[in-house]
This record gives sequence, C-alpha cells and structure tokens, in this order.
Amino acid sequence: MDQAETLRNIIKANNNHARPLARVITVTSGKGGVGKSNTAINLAIQFRKMGQRVIILDADFGLANIEIMFGTVPKHNLCDLIYQGKNIKEVITWGPGEVGFISGGSGIAGLSNLSREYLTYIIQNLAELDAIADVIIIDTGAGISDAVLEFLVASGEILLVTTPEPTSITDSYSLLKALNRHPRFSMEESKIKVIANKVIRPEDGNALFNKLNVVVQRYLKIPITYLGYIPQDDKLSAAVMQQTPVSLASPQSKSAKAYENMAANLMNRELNQDVKKRGMAAFFSHIVIGKKLEKGE
Repeated sequence: MDQAETLRNIIKANNNHARPLARVITVTSGKGGVGKSNTAINLAIQFRKMGQRVIILDADFGLANIEIMFGTVPKHNLCDLIYQGKNIKEVITWGPGEVGFISGGSGIAGLSNLSREYLTYIIQNLAELDAIADVIIIDTGAGISDAVLEFLVASGEILLVTTPEPTSITDSYSLLKALNRHPRFSMEESKIKVIANKVIRPEDGNALFNKLNVVVQRYLKIPITYLGYIPQDDKLSAAVMQQTPVSLASPQSKSAKAYENMAANLMNRELNQDVKKRGMAAFFSHIVIGKKLEKGE
C-alpha cells in the first residue's frame, strides 16, 4: 500500500466517527495590499456576531498579518502541532470578539514527508477543529506561489479579493489562470466568489466584476460569482492603525456594514445550497495526498 492510500485510510477511519464538519472558506488575492487579511478578519467577526464559532488560519507564511491586525502575539503556531507535539487547542490564540486564530508558521510544506504516525496525530488534531469551530477561514498569502495554489485546490469555497486598480484585476486573472492549470483543480468542486474592495460607488464594484468575468469566461471558462463590495472607508483605515477590526472599532461604519451584509449572504442557505462542508482534516489531507501523488509515493 502506497503512502497516499495509507493517508486516505487514516482520513476514512477518522470520518467514521460521527462529528460535525466545519465550513472551510479560503480568502485569497492576486496581489498584496488589496485588503485580503482585513476581509478575512472582519468576516470572521461578523460570523461571530451571528453566533458562529470561528477560527482563522493565517497561512500567509512569514508576514503574520492576522496577529498584527489583532494586536495579539501567539505563543505557538501550526508548526508546534506538527513538529513539537502540541495539541490543537494549545496552538489556538483567542483574539478580539472571541475569534480564534492559528498562526501557520512555515512548516506546512513539509507535511508530505511525515511518517504515518505523525500524519495520524495531525489529522486527528485537525479533526478536533470541526468540533471547536463552525467556520474556519484560511487567509492565504497573496499571489500565485505553489503554497497558495495548494490551499486553493484543496478548498471548496474560495473568496477572491480584488480592487478597481487595473493591476489588481490583471493579477486576479493571473491567479485564476494558474489555478485553472493546476492538475488537481476542479471547477465543479471549488466555488469561487469575487469581492470588490476599496470601491467608491456600488456600480464600480459591479463594473470591476464584469470586467474580470468577461475575460475569465472567454479564456478560462471558470464559473465565478460576485459576492459584493467593500467601500473605501476612512474608518477602516483608522481601525487598521489601531490594530482593531473595523467591525469592532466602528460597527456602524459603511465598511463594517458591508462586511455584515456579506457575511449574511455567505450564511444564507438558499444562496449557498451548493456549499459542502468538508471539515479541516479533509482539507489538509487533500494537500498532503496531492503532494505524495506528485512525488509518485
């Protein structure tokens, strides 16, 4: 039995235990500076206000945007779970609004090299996140690195943040193009929703999406939908300087209200009937199995 098949059996055995599965949402962008991490944090806050238990995984390795924006320094990160034997609860840091976050560290790339015993331990711990959280938000790095693409192909729900800047739209298309070329990407399994950020007028957000969608449908044929827009807002900029999410610092601001409406749309069952809850263990197993298959193991 090869290692990939062994890992599938680990996941199958783990899933035989009846437990709820968390909804995993991956937030990404084609370039930095478009408000991706801000979007992840404020959606998390809004989900929490709606009674959802939320954990953010900061997978933007090396930049640690989430902890900076939360004004909280974590004691441990995901590498401590993988290599130091910490359990999942020990690597969760609780930030403002009772939103938990996990710093990704830099060791996820080495997951495919771990032994069966290590993988079993990690998968079992990640499965516990499904009991701790209703929604898990993955905040990826910006751009089209291999690490970012690995998270995206494993995700059933992708939020692509872009802005009206021509370079941002171009970079968003480049990201979708790279994703479409990935051998393990499935447009049937991964639902992509676009968020227009730093928009002055609502019609500018619609125009941005239409501009991107026309090119995507012509050349890539990937179905994408428009989730909504976040307006340009001085209150949001001030909240970033205060290291507090605008949804907490200025809950009545226009940007906070936009995040509130967006979170409500994401939680609307009728609008999201095609969203499947996979759980965190299955999310990571997809990454590890894929890497092992690429190595021929």
